[in-house]
Amino acid sequence: MIRASSLTAVLTLNWALCASSVLAQQPPAPPAEPPPGIWTGTAGAGVSLTSGNTDTVNYNVAFDVTRDPKTRNVQKARGLFLRGEQEDVLTANQLALAFRNQFALTSRAYLYGQIAYLRDTFKLIDYLVAPTAGVGMKVVDTEPTKFSVDGGIGAVWEKNPGLDVDASLALTAGEKLEHQLTTTTSLRHGATALWKADDFADGLYTASIGVGVKVSEYLQLNIDLLDTYKNRPPTAETEKNDVAFVTALAVKF
Repeated sequence: MIRASSLTAVLTLNWALCASSVLAQQPPAPPAEPPPGIWTGTAGAGVSLTSGNTDTVNYNVAFDVTRDPKTRNVQKARGLFLRGEQEDVLTANQLALAFRNQFALTSRAYLYGQIAYLRDTFKLIDYLVAPTAGVGMKVVDTEPTKFSVDGGIGAVWEKNPGLDVDASLALTAGEKLEHQLTTTTSLRHGATALWKADDFADGLYTASIGVGVKVSEYLQLNIDLLDTYKNRPPTAETEKNDVAFVTALAVKF
């Protein structure tokens, strides 16, 4: 007669052998992705040249960086410089910079303070400086899609050629969308509005839409369409709307 203890030992040994065989046949688990660094973002530049019947040169430099996106207090900075010449005549000259300090109230709501700067030769803006503060909401915050809206209040100083500095209280609104289309391609869209409180018809609006295509682990091709609209330019001859098509090769970190 086989003792119960002996039978139990045999069954336990058989189960261990089967389990080890199954585990040996399973593929190893993929290595975990490294955590994001303190600084993340992109920085790049693009150049386009033509020669022959028409000589043109256009170039741009852009960056968009975020400091420590996994904490409650996040700093963001972005910038864009556009310049273009045709037959040695300047056709585009714009510099836009912005810095934001953002503090999370909840997983979706946040407070922010920011300062924006714009210089645009062809919109006759020597400089426009707007420090503002407000509140925002992450409407969608998933892995493939992120969409947020915000609004704030502050001040704006605008200097135009031959005119005194125009200072006013300001109201702002904005929205931003990021969506991962595939493992290598992302879609982004953003829009901002800045209104002068003493004259709401004098508004500055920006909108952009673009895609980023991953070229390698650290390189990305950015293609963007940018629109800048000033409802009340300094002179009647100044165009209200400017559109730029920008391509650049960026380093991703």
